[in-house]
Amino acid sequence: MHVFLIAGELSGDRLGAALMEGLKTLCPEVTFSGVGGPLMTAQGLSSLFPMDELSVMGIAEVLPKYRHLLKRMHQTADAVLEQKPDVLVTIDSPDFCLRVAREVKKASSLRTVHYVAPSVWAWRPKRAQKMSRGVDQVLALLPFEPPFMEAAGMRCDFVGHPVVNEPVASDAEVTAFRADHGIGDAPLLIALPGSRRAEVSRLTPAFGEVVARMKQVKPELQVVLPAAGPVAGLVKELTATWPHPPVILDPAGLSEEAALARKRAAFRAGDVALAASGTVSLELAASDTPMVIAYDMNWMSWQIMSRMALIDTVTLVNLVTDTRAVPEFLGPAFQPEAIAPALLEVLDNPGPQRSAMALTMESLGKGQANPGLRAARAVLEGLEG
Repeated sequence: MHVFLIAGELSGDRLGAALMEGLKTLCPEVTFSGVGGPLMTAQGLSSLFPMDELSVMGIAEVLPKYRHLLKRMHQTADAVLEQKPDVLVTIDSPDFCLRVAREVKKASSLRTVHYVAPSVWAWRPKRAQKMSRGVDQVLALLPFEPPFMEAAGMRCDFVGHPVVNEPVASDAEVTAFRADHGIGDAPLLIALPGSRRAEVSRLTPAFGEVVARMKQVKPELQVVLPAAGPVAGLVKELTATWPHPPVILDPAGLSEEAALARKRAAFRAGDVALAASGTVSLELAASDTPMVIAYDMNWMSWQIMSRMALIDTVTLVNLVTDTRAVPEFLGPAFQPEAIAPALLEVLDNPGPQRSAMALTMESLGKGQANPGLRAARAVLEGLEG
């Protein structure tokens, strides 16, 4: 059996590697080709070209590289058609992957599978119909996504979210983390203003105002800010003006695994978190750390997004559990004078949110077979019939 896989980002590389491991468990004679990163390479993939050529986000960043990306898209589709694999699996990165799948479908009857359903339940629902022109089957990370894909004529299997298979810090690691940073038994806020320069620049000053307001009520409060490597310097610069500077966790000088272990310990050590919107909310939920989500953007972006949105919450804990257990302060509501009291309330009464987080993890597949194996099984079942 021959599987051609395409991943364009680090998150896709992780999903692809887990899927490949699952396929090797169920079908030991399987072989792989395609485009992927270091984790997929370790599982036996020889990448057609470096995956990071596809890791481009934003119109301003894509335009200068459009011709090159178009060339890579045609090269990839031609490789699929030439190699005639049993199945093509594209992983996230829809702008590139779905174009390749459509080009392959125009020239063949090859079965195509896309891993990670687009968020048609949140905005642009017609994407499902457009996607179905090149995709036979979808592997979904969220339990409520299959009906949206099936309505557009595609098979869709919920295979679980990879967050449920990620390690969580132990009690001993939490105790050591608090001791190492002089936190002791003090209440701990984890501040997470994002990983991209634009959002860090926009959110961090206001996060500092939130901390100042919280310290007025709880002067013993400690703050830790796990910084992403590319923005660690910017985070240090912006937090230097905070009335109460946080402990900044800079991954520089640490191995990737050591940095991740320290971040996991910080998440689980936290009593409450203030986070930008995104998948970090699921990482916090996996660590059983209550949170408040706060995010701002420029006025025009907010006007466009708020008018296109089909949902009234962006936090997956709220969506999966059909609750609004996690408070959100988005766009015009992004005001420190409102965010600080919400954090203090969650800090004093975390029970309802902890129940919602536990239900979220259960709904996403915690305690079941790991998502990579479930995804592999779904791919093979799709091929059979």
